[in-house]
Amino acid sequence: MLKIGITGGIGSGKSTVSRIFELLGVPVYYADERAKDILTRDSELIAAVKAHFGAEVYDENGVLNRKYLGNIVFNDKRQLALLNSLVHPATIRDSNQWAQQQKAPYVLKEAALLFETESFHHLDKIIGVFAPQPLRIHRVMKRDNVTRDEVLARINKQIDETIKMRLSDYIIYNDEQRMVIPQVLALHEQLLALAAAH
Repeated sequence: MLKIGITGGIGSGKSTVSRIFELLGVPVYYADERAKDILTRDSELIAAVKAHFGAEVYDENGVLNRKYLGNIVFNDKRQLALLNSLVHPATIRDSNQWAQQQKAPYVLKEAALLFETESFHHLDKIIGVFAPQPLRIHRVMKRDNVTRDEVLARINKQIDETIKMRLSDYIIYNDEQRMVIPQVLALHEQLLALAAAH
């Protein structure tokens, strides 16, 4: 079974593209959603988070105090890097276990930070979802009800889009100029053929 990554900058539409693949029967691992889940059920990770950030990161019922943790990490780059260094290996472990349980020719791992976290090393191929920055800014402002500056701050935390696309094996253009579904269908056929030959 092939493990394919799908990535792109904030507002590129990688989740939308992933859902189209899901409609074709491709299992998709949504890394951001799973990472939030892992923070509440991976005992090894929970112990490490408590050790580094204090027991009060979780309440007496084991519920993560996101606001408390957020206040620590989002104002301090080193603390954020530390949290990521704990969460990313746990997510890679989880995604590998998840992939082994799937029965499809290939699976997708959807993640904004594939190249930033080195998790691309665990994947066979990478799909980049591209949209021009003005369009991405507009989408995120509308979706999250945030200002242009807030979106730019998030964009600046990610690897430059052109570098991401150069590092990707395939590119899907979600720029409102080209239709996305035919691109996904064509790539799906390519990946099925690649999986069959693998």
